[in-house]
Amino acid sequence: MNKEATPVRSFTGLKAGDKAVIAGFLKGNAAYRKKLLAMGVTPGTPFEVVRIAPFGDPVEIMIRGYLVSLRREEASLISVSD
Repeated sequence: MNKEATPVRSFTGLKAGDKAVIAGFLKGNAAYRKKLLAMGVTPGTPFEVVRIAPFGDPVEIMIRGYLVSLRREEASLISVSD
């Protein structure tokens, strides 16, 4: 059974109410990646963007049943798929 590959895109293009799945992390600051992994932001995990602050920082997501606020810099390391 051949499934079409789901396109991977940047987290920064998401809006409040959008749902996606964590596809992985872009190359960048390893300390932020480690922090995200510790918070349960792991590849394959579905999430929903709950709200985005007026100037775009921070972004609040619902993941694994709890709310997580991410700074724009942290969120930019995340790649997502539908």
